[in-house]
Amino acid sequence: MLGQGAPAPRPLERPAAAEAPSGRVCGGDCLGGRCAVRRRGAYTSLQPPSLRGVAPTESARWRISALASSAFPGSPSALHAAMAELRPSGAPGPAAPPAPGPTAPPAFASLFPPGLHAIYGECRRLYPDQPNPLQVTAIVKYWLGGPDPLDYVSMYRNVGSPSANIPEHWHYISFGLSDLYGDSRVHEFTGTDGPSGFGFELTFRLKRETGESAPPTWPAELMQGLARYVFQSENTFCSGDHVSWHSPLDNSESRIQHMLLTEDPQMQPVQTPFGVVTFLQIVGVCTEELHAAQQWNGQGILELLRTVPVAGGPWLITDMRRGETIFEIDPHLQQERVDKGIEMDGSNLSGVSAKCAWDDLSRPPEDDEDSRSICIGTQPRRLSGKDTEQIRETLRRGLEINSKPVLPPINPQRQNGLTHDRAPSRKDSLESDSSTAIIPHELIRTRQLESVHLKFNQESGALIPLCLRGRLLHGRHFTYKSITGDMAITFVSTGVEGAFATEEHPYAAHGPWLQILLTGEFVEKMLEDLEDLTSPEEFKLPKEYSWPEKKLKVSILPDVVFDSPLH
Repeated sequence: MLGQGAPAPRPLERPAAAEAPSGRVCGGDCLGGRCAVRRRGAYTSLQPPSLRGVAPTESARWRISALASSAFPGSPSALHAAMAELRPSGAPGPAAPPAPGPTAPPAFASLFPPGLHAIYGECRRLYPDQPNPLQVTAIVKYWLGGPDPLDYVSMYRNVGSPSANIPEHWHYISFGLSDLYGDSRVHEFTGTDGPSGFGFELTFRLKRETGESAPPTWPAELMQGLARYVFQSENTFCSGDHVSWHSPLDNSESRIQHMLLTEDPQMQPVQTPFGVVTFLQIVGVCTEELHAAQQWNGQGILELLRTVPVAGGPWLITDMRRGETIFEIDPHLQQERVDKGIEMDGSNLSGVSAKCAWDDLSRPPEDDEDSRSICIGTQPRRLSGKDTEQIRETLRRGLEINSKPVLPPINPQRQNGLTHDRAPSRKDSLESDSSTAIIPHELIRTRQLESVHLKFNQESGALIPLCLRGRLLHGRHFTYKSITGDMAITFVSTGVEGAFATEEHPYAAHGPWLQILLTGEFVEKMLEDLEDLTSPEEFKLPKEYSWPEKKLKVSILPDVVFDSPLH
């Protein structure tokens, strides 16, 4: 769903402040990798831009070195070098170096940034025999204008557990998504009880190849790409999120081209002076496994991966040489686990950020006084802050899988920005910097539309059957959030409460937010007519579907249509 020079993102995730990844998908009954998009807890699937051209060597932006802090027990000069690098420009240094010997560690702890020291402590607990791991370090820190949000990525050698089918592997741990310093140079301090910074750090486990004496560094750049997405969009990740990457993670010919996220099996949450830090592990997956996670849910696929040693095993270790999906390794998994899971549970993907748009066909487009039509190439009306609030709350509530799907009222009362299972959001996933200033919320009335035209690119259009079968037929809702304009399209079923679309008026718009209510009978009809969307490679674009009796039209268009300002 952010790296420099990355190709145009694809639709399956949430929008970013700069170039938003498209098509991120959310989990649960919310609107996603964290799916219309979750800023600090709204969608379950994301799509940062792919990292093509990543070289597994030291670059001009970062260097590889041993962890300087580990040398402090007998090396005051190493401590001073580390502290000089960590201090902001112009900040005074310590008056004198700590004395070497057994008293150095306490002195070091008092000088070293507390957030950084707390995470190092967890690393030392796990790897007491590796006090000086290799570390990828950003040469110009993000808080000094550098392009890489992660200050460091440490790389450890993990021996695994042969008896438990856990192979030897490299363990990568990031430093920078949480608050390392506590002086607001990167993250705003919000208290010790809440999350530190974004509340998490990333980890990654890569199977060690025979004869490999040093860890490859491309995972560090992969983690920087994900971190750039988080910083630019202020969307956070959660366990179960998926990331559509659409490129081999190591820029090879590997089938491992996407990611799921889960709790690291060994790293424990850390309480720092600036809040709590958890550790989310990146798990490389094949395209077929990503699609299964979208159709069903990420946690279910992660559990299946844990049962197949060569596909991850108990610790979900990524093997870039894996040539078979879990469904090729064990064909029974698709029918007996995934298909049954979809039938019983539906999909917990409740939205994506995508290339999409909608037009109001009820009135001529030149009727500017009351029209809320959203047209590509024109300046879209923006979501108000309260609309944004509602969509976010919709997403969040949807993540509570066992709760009844509800669209909150237009004026929801937030409780300190918290939900039962989500951390507070520092910025709404659908929020625009100027959204509240464009149109006062009170001046926008909900308007019933007679006829609408929905437009999607091929990737987002391919998710319509998922929306219908996995969501609406299970009494839920699904949202597309545009990455090319500040608008949203929410499909709702008759079982969703709080929607402003009704059976009497199934198409309703509140500013640029369109809701479409579809009955179960019409959903079944649409699934029959849209069957070819499940094999999009077999048809040519543009493709149009129409239901005149319902006054509804859907077009699948090339990406260029959404990218062109002249459309």
